[in-house]
Amino acid sequence: MKAYLVLENGMVFEGRRIGAPKDSTGELVFTTGMEGYLETLTDPSYAGQIIMQTFPLIGNYGVISQDFEGESFAAGYVVRELCDAPSNFRSEGDLDSFLKEKGIPGICGVDTRQITRIIREQGVMNAAICSSVPEDLQPVKDYRVRGQVGRVSCRQILDYPASGMELFRVVLVDYGAKRNIIRCLTKRGCRVTVVPHNMVAEDILMLEPDGIMLSNGPGDPAENTLEINQIRKLIGKLPVFGICLGHQLTALAMGGSTYKLKYGHRGANQPVKRLSDGRTFISSQNHGYAVDIESMEGKGSVSFINANDGSCEGMEYPGKNCFTVQFHPEASAGPHDTEFLFDRFIKAMGGGNNA
Repeated sequence: MKAYLVLENGMVFEGRRIGAPKDSTGELVFTTGMEGYLETLTDPSYAGQIIMQTFPLIGNYGVISQDFEGESFAAGYVVRELCDAPSNFRSEGDLDSFLKEKGIPGICGVDTRQITRIIREQGVMNAAICSSVPEDLQPVKDYRVRGQVGRVSCRQILDYPASGMELFRVVLVDYGAKRNIIRCLTKRGCRVTVVPHNMVAEDILMLEPDGIMLSNGPGDPAENTLEINQIRKLIGKLPVFGICLGHQLTALAMGGSTYKLKYGHRGANQPVKRLSDGRTFISSQNHGYAVDIESMEGKGSVSFINANDGSCEGMEYPGKNCFTVQFHPEASAGPHDTEFLFDRFIKAMGGGNNA
């Protein structure tokens, strides 16, 4: 069935419909991962966005539920070529059927390289996947990714036991957490209690954790005023480790500011430089906003920067036992170069002066 990808600037790309047979509008973003499409599609941080894969062939190893990072909240999916005959001993089905099951509309057969160049040059923009080209593009232009943290967060407290002997108890505040964050903690002897995004600081502290993790999540960090206020009350009370949106919310809680990147960082090959020794790590990333480095002067110290554009990729808060990173040390999918940050968090909970 014929379908169209219509950009808010009026450009139209004709292709074939895949996934759910419905029209959809979202913020069009691209990700450069050569694999990991399942983790991408099930990453709650993509809520409200139309995901475009720059790698030309997607779906060749099928659908593997054990690789899911959460529920699917994507507004749409764009690929050059969709494999309809996957081959993998773990595969449980094909990607088109998965998209239909999850209600995600998609399009294939479009020139994803050309569309990616448009976004890189003009910046992230809204788009629609539709069966016919709309005469009025104003609804597409007016679309905004709003209120997604409340949509993707858990509704009740969830508990995950430690693998083996329990050494520490960690509260993970769920702004759209990826499952591998939980796995990285439980395999290090942590019992993980996942709490909703809007749980107040007093209730979190009543759980008597040894440390607090602030998860990744979707959307503009500055709109989450309740969450920012709770983080402000938590910092300095216990060891705190923030990832992605958790990193941004912590900076806002400390009095800093954030801004929207032109086209964001999404993929499993983003280089980050550690300022303490100049070492560069390859990281997995998925974000469209960044912490303003100048706004953090006197509030914390920058620990990592993006080696491509110099944007903030990590913060330290001396004396607060708190550190945060913009990238994903839990990877999944992606390189495990920075998983050592979880070990640092474990040491911080053990009483070591590691913040």
